[in-house]
Amino acid sequence: MMTPRPHDLLWLRDRASLQGITDPWVDTQWHCGLPVVVRRDVDGENVPVGVRGLRRDQRAAGWVARDAVTRRVTPESLTDLALLLNSPFVSQPPVQAAIQLAQHAWPWPWGITGSVGYALATDIPVLHADSDLDLTLRAPAPLQPTQFAGWQALIARLLCRADTQVETPNGAFSLNEWLRDGRVLLKTNQGPRLVSDPWHREA
Repeated sequence: MMTPRPHDLLWLRDRASLQGITDPWVDTQWHCGLPVVVRRDVDGENVPVGVRGLRRDQRAAGWVARDAVTRRVTPESLTDLALLLNSPFVSQPPVQAAIQLAQHAWPWPWGITGSVGYALATDIPVLHADSDLDLTLRAPAPLQPTQFAGWQALIARLLCRADTQVETPNGAFSLNEWLRDGRVLLKTNQGPRLVSDPWHREA
């Protein structure tokens, strides 16, 4: 199995595989048939993950051993057009928006995260008509703002609000924020850093 990356969904061998979580609601609402999501934290022997509950305020952070992972779903795999068209949520605006994006050939890998990604991967109805479409875009090499023109033009025409996070080797940043301000908070494993060039971490 490849090294899990932020936003990947992981299924675990059993409840005991989930370490460092004491929130009472986790024991009543989470089981190993549900995925956890990889989060950002200091790299180490274990994988940093988050558990989501039924309510928005129910989020818990923990760790899992790599050998406890039985299945991995990436955000990129959720952009498959056949998967989107056959989703039980195909009529929802966020999924319709994802279908529009999936009908174009983009010069970078991209994926679906957040509640829409979770729903597509599990068929659990955690999204609704007003849900945002959270997206991740992989950019291992530096890109110029003008290269995002076509992407942003389509995003502006979607049926719902969409937020794009760009993943660089150093961390992730908000595309809208970077295009608007020229500087951005880069989310790294060691915490956020204010940068103007997300591919070269300067203070």
